[in-house]
Amino acid sequence: MPWQDNSGNRGGGRGPWGQPPRGGNGGSNNNGGGRGEPPDLEDLLQASRQRLKRAFPQGGRGGGGQGGGGFQLNKSTGGLIAGGLVALWLISGFYQVDTKELAVVTTFGEYQRVTGPGLHWRFPSPIQNVRKEPVETQNEMSIPATTRRGGAIPEGLMLTGDKNIVDVAFVVQWKIKSGRVADEGDDLPGVAQYIFNIDNPEDLVRTISEASMREVVGRNTLDYVQTEGRAEVAQESKELIQSALDAYEAGIEINRVNLTLAEPPTDEVNEAFRDVQAAEQNQATVIQQARQYTNQVVPEARGQAQRILEEAGAYAAERTADARGQAARFNEIYAEYAQAPEVTRQRMYLETVERVLGDMDKIIVEEGAGSGVVPYLPLDQVRRQQQGGSN
Repeated sequence: MPWQDNSGNRGGGRGPWGQPPRGGNGGSNNNGGGRGEPPDLEDLLQASRQRLKRAFPQGGRGGGGQGGGGFQLNKSTGGLIAGGLVALWLISGFYQVDTKELAVVTTFGEYQRVTGPGLHWRFPSPIQNVRKEPVETQNEMSIPATTRRGGAIPEGLMLTGDKNIVDVAFVVQWKIKSGRVADEGDDLPGVAQYIFNIDNPEDLVRTISEASMREVVGRNTLDYVQTEGRAEVAQESKELIQSALDAYEAGIEINRVNLTLAEPPTDEVNEAFRDVQAAEQNQATVIQQARQYTNQVVPEARGQAQRILEEAGAYAAERTADARGQAARFNEIYAEYAQAPEVTRQRMYLETVERVLGDMDKIIVEEGAGSGVVPYLPLDQVRRQQQGGSN
């Protein structure tokens, strides 16, 4: 049926898809002049089928493609299809890496290289594969993982260096190392180590962190962990965790360790701990008092000792000088004795008797004095005279 526009004019408009009519002003569909009719839908479908037949010919009688038969490919179409498949396979080798990611390229499962953000190409699978990891993502882990007091996982009870028990909780922040080349002494970059060397990074970080914290706490006292040493304990634990992860070549970087809890574990232990603290305070008070007493007594004792030493020195000097004087006097007497022995002997006898009997209350009367008449001897006056003479 010829196409007719809305105005009712035959052949005066465009075709069903908006194309202009073929031919001149005639109504025929040939190459003649005049206004012709637009092509029929049947003609368009037929022309499309012919083009498909030429591209994919069918086998049949007479080789004209009019008879029945199976679908056959010639060399040109087979090459075209193979080329298309190869092109699609090569195009599949393009991959996009996000700005916060690094990609590890492997060749038949073996490490090849690390690529950064942007569009990259690699040989498609199964020759080369790509694994992307978010190297800028900060991961945070709380240890212990559950709430305190009655959680499913035991509390973080640790033994300090002074044999006390402390309940410790801390937070570890970590991420994948973002270096694209291997560090000195390593075979692989950090992100490749993370992929190839460890299986469960969460469990690894948790285990190493707990072990490191226990070691650091075990080297310090409870007071130090609870008070001024919290920051130092966290820093030492961070360094110890990082050292262990580097030894495992885990490709993980520890950014921060924050000690959130450090206290005795239970109420009973708290009570005992308070008793221990009170005893320590009493001990400190007694020690201080003992030091004050020591500071007071020791100088006095040293002063007394010094005085005794000085008195002993003076007595020794006195006795030495007296002995030397006696020796000098004896030498002088001996010299006199050598010149006049009898006189010297008599003199020494009299001096000795005077020294021995000088203080005695005794009066000696010679045998021949007052013969015949008992003499009067006023002893009281004699004694007074002696006492007056001595004064």
